[in-house]
Order: sequence, then structure tokens, then C-alpha cells
Amino acid sequence: MTTKNVASSKKKQSTSETSDDSLYKRVAKSLGPGLITGASDDDPAGIATYSMAGASLGYAPLWLSLLTLPMMSAVQFTCAKIGLVSRKGLAGVLKDHYPRPFLYAAVFLLFFANTLNVGADISAVAAAINMFVPIPSLVSVVCVSIFLVALQIAGSYHLIARIFKWLTLALFAYIATAFFVKVDINAVLTHTFIPTFKLSNEWITTVVAILGTTISPYLFFWQSNQEVEELKEEETENGKRTTKVETEQKIKFAAIDVDLGMLFSNAVMFFIILTCAATLHANGQTQINSATDAAKALEPFAGPWSKLLFACGLIGTGLLAIPVLTGSAAYALSETFGWKSSLNENFGGAKQFYICIIVSTLLGVLFNLFNVNAMTALFWSAVINGVVAPPVLALIMLMANNKDIMGAKTNGWLTNTLGWATTAAMGIAAIAMFASMVLK
Repeated sequence: MTTKNVASSKKKQSTSETSDDSLYKRVAKSLGPGLITGASDDDPAGIATYSMAGASLGYAPLWLSLLTLPMMSAVQFTCAKIGLVSRKGLAGVLKDHYPRPFLYAAVFLLFFANTLNVGADISAVAAAINMFVPIPSLVSVVCVSIFLVALQIAGSYHLIARIFKWLTLALFAYIATAFFVKVDINAVLTHTFIPTFKLSNEWITTVVAILGTTISPYLFFWQSNQEVEELKEEETENGKRTTKVETEQKIKFAAIDVDLGMLFSNAVMFFIILTCAATLHANGQTQINSATDAAKALEPFAGPWSKLLFACGLIGTGLLAIPVLTGSAAYALSETFGWKSSLNENFGGAKQFYICIIVSTLLGVLFNLFNVNAMTALFWSAVINGVVAPPVLALIMLMANNKDIMGAKTNGWLTNTLGWATTAAMGIAAIAMFASMVLK
């Protein structure tokens, strides 16, 4: 079978390598889906949500960065393990082992949330471009969309990641800025380790948004499918099927990969909230209405370059995340209807899969015809993810404990505890948000 990445296949390890060096290379090779997921998690919706939270609530939401780290690690590891053991994505497993209404409901919720997220992220990338190039927003939206679809079809997501991952380094400016501004250390420590919460609509909605943009349904599907893609790619390269022992080793490496990716993601989350609290909230700017407003948080560190750094971060994370959003929806739909799905195939080899990506991107473009404020759209797309996640999480936890699917690799007590706690917490937060809206 001819794939787009055959030319970049890695050479087999030399038998003269030491066992330690061989282990190092296997670990390094296994790192990828989790790290990419972590980088994609800090997408424009995440940047906007964390910035708004810091500006409006100050240091108070910092404790959520600690709370969500073990939660998202457990969830993403569970999705990775399901993919490695079943050799299918989440939709494929649902199709084989659960009633069709469960499958259709999960895929519909995913496609709905992803489409809104794609539209918001495209809008954010366009807004970042418009900070420097005064062209109509819709023109930017269309150009960005065509560029990404063409790159996915003609190249691969690996190519996209190699090109744009460097732009996401701009996110480290938030970490640097924390050392250039006056930070209330006592308040930071207090709000990091002692949860603060208020029963107000603003607070509850912000919590739902933070949970939704941090623990997002599209990342669940993406993680499992990418593990399967990499597994099959390696088998094609080596010319043999992965053994049970090798699968167990891959599961261990996947845990490392996921933990590193989630640690990176949450570190960025922590410092975006901290920086915006120290720069914007502390100076009375509690509302962020535009990308320019958000960029002001970086001025103490970057000065006149703050807009450029913020724009690079927004563009880089957007161009990484949008293909993940459209790709995860395409994987789910393809597995649901039995279509061939792979970002490593050319268009002719996975036609329906790429058509799903095109349609998802097109719907995201149409979303921008409503002329919704980019920052507002990003925040509410995070809220929608927070509402969609609980039922999808419940299905994932059921799959991870189904012996017909996982055999002896069902979840352990710790992963189960964290997974079900995450499902319950996000469900309660979503219900509380709707209740607060009614009682407001």
C-alpha cells in the first residue's frame, strides 16, 4: 500500500546498538500523539478562555490547572490505551460493541462541537492576521481554510506539525512575562493550592469553559486514532504485526507521552491565567473583547513586540489545532460508516475521509458569516465542549472497562477513579451552569 509518508520511513535500528540506546530510541519514537495533543489543547479557544479567566477573575482560577492535570492525563491515557489494544479509534470500538444510538449520539455531539470550534479557531487565526494585515476578515478566513485543507490532502499532519509547532513557542512569552511583572506571590500560592469558588453564573460558566477547553472531546478521538495510525505505520515499516509484549511496552510509553503533553499544556494554562491576572486584572482591565486586548498581557515582557508574539501564538496553535478538530471528526465519521481513514493516505486512497475534512472546514467558514466576535466565539466554543464532554467521557470509561474490548488491559483503580471523577465533575459543572442561567 502506498502512503504519503513512505519516503520518510525511519531506518531499522542497527543490531550493534546497546540495549539502553535502543530503549531510548523506542521511547523517543513513541513520543508524539500525546505531545501533539498537549500542544493542540492550548488552541486559540484555550488561549482566549484562560486569558479571559485571568482578566476577569484574577488569580482565583489558578487551582484549576492543578486539578485538571491528573484528570486530562487519565482521560487521554485511557483513549490511547483503547486505541492500542483494540487497534481502532473510539468510534470504531463503539460501532463494534455498543448499540448504534450510542455511536450516532457520540459522533453527532463530536461533529457539532468540532464544527463550532473550527469556526472559532479559524476566526481567531484571521483576527491575528488582521492585527498586521488590514484585509477583510472573511478573506483571511477563506485563505486560511483553503491552505489547511490543501496541506492536509497534499502533505500530512506530520508536515503541518513540523511547520507550525515553532510558532507555538510564542506561548512561552507568558511564562517569561511572569518574571517581568509584579506578581502577588502570596495570592498565587493561595489560589494555586486552595480552591476558590463562587456560586455565580460568571464563575460557573468560566469553570465549564476551562474544563471544556482543557478536556475536550475532539482530543479523545484524535488520541486513539493517532495511536492506531502510528501503530500501523510502524508495522508497515517493520513488515510484521505488533506482539502482545510490544503492545504492553507501547502502552507504558504512551503513558509517558501523554503525561508530558498534558504537563506542557497545563503549564501554559497556569501562566496565561497568572500573566493576565498580574497585568490586566491588576490594572482594572477585566474584559477582553479583541485579540489586541489579550495581547496587552505580554507588553511588560515584549513591549512593542507583544502583538506579534500573541499573533504568532494564536496562529501557530490555530493551525495545529484546526486539522486536529477536522481530522478527529473525519476519523469518527469514517469509522461509523466503514470508510477508509488515514492522514497518511492520498486523496484517492481515503476519499470520503478527506471529504469529511473539507465539509467540516467549510462549515467552520460558514460559521464566520455570522460575524461573531472572535474572542467571544472562542470562549463559548470552550463552554460547548464542556457540555458535550461528560456523556462522551462516560462512554469512554465504559469501553475502557469492557473486557470484550480490552481483555486484561482494562483500567486500573487509579485511572478509573480519575476518569469517573472527571466525568462526574464536568457533568455537575455543566448542570450547575444551566441552573445558574435559569436562576440568574
